Amino acid sequence: MSTGEYWRSLFESWPQSVPRRGILITTFNESIPFVNYLISGGILLLDRDKPDTLGARKVMVAYDSISAVKITDVVELANFQALGFQPPM
Repeated sequence: MSTGEYWRSLFESWPQSVPRRGILITTFNESIPFVNYLISGGILLLDRDKPDTLGARKVMVAYDSISAVKITDVVELANFQALGFQPPM
């Protein structure tokens, strides 16, 4: 799988126990805070609670353009096991 496919799978499988908000970092080094999102085959639609400097509240990002996702809420690591993360052996 390509990196974009891994990101798509992560957003498709996002557990209910983890709030759908955080900061998405793009491969262009842009930080995009989001409070919710919608998925599609190749593009992620992010919902912002505040407009950016140009007034945009919605951002469409190709999965291949995602570099990282920062989680801003306090969430127990065990909640991420639903996404395939496991403790080291």
